[in-house]
Amino acid sequence: MSKDRITTLSTESLAASARAAQGKGLPPVDRWNPPFMGDLDIRIARDGTWFHEGSPINRPELVQLFSTILKREGDRFFLVTPVEKVGITVEDAPFVAVDVEAEGDGPAQELIFETNVGDRVVAGAENPIRVERDGETGEPSPYVMIRAGLEALIDRKSFYRLIELGARQDGWFGLWSGGEFFPVIPEDDLPET
Repeated sequence: MSKDRITTLSTESLAASARAAQGKGLPPVDRWNPPFMGDLDIRIARDGTWFHEGSPINRPELVQLFSTILKREGDRFFLVTPVEKVGITVEDAPFVAVDVEAEGDGPAQELIFETNVGDRVVAGAENPIRVERDGETGEPSPYVMIRAGLEALIDRKSFYRLIELGARQDGWFGLWSGGEFFPVIPEDDLPET
């Protein structure tokens, strides 16, 4: 089967299959193991924009629908239905956390994240926060786990709000949520204020 044929069939059949599989909650993609049909020219940019064949997908409802059938296996990302699986490209994380709310404080605090596709999670043991720092610039890239190995890059405005909620614990500056402490930066590396 040619790549063009795979692309044409997959975008149409993926959307139709995803709609058919929709019920209450997310489709059980972790239980689906359909045959691999090849790679599809879909890319999720670092800012959360979805592209198909180089053009942005401008229909938010289609992006949201595809986000529900997204699956990670190792370092690869796939859109899966009960009958097909296609590979896609993800530049960084498949989602972006575009908002955060804080309820409570200290160890009882809950940080509630919302993604660009409408997922809402409370950071905690099941949905940890992690921060990677660029080796050269030291610039942080913060993430929160959304589901099944799929993370959201926390956007800049939300990260700044989180830093205002930070606490010190065992030599680290970090964040409390869901009874867990998530280290952000060693206290020794904090800038002088």
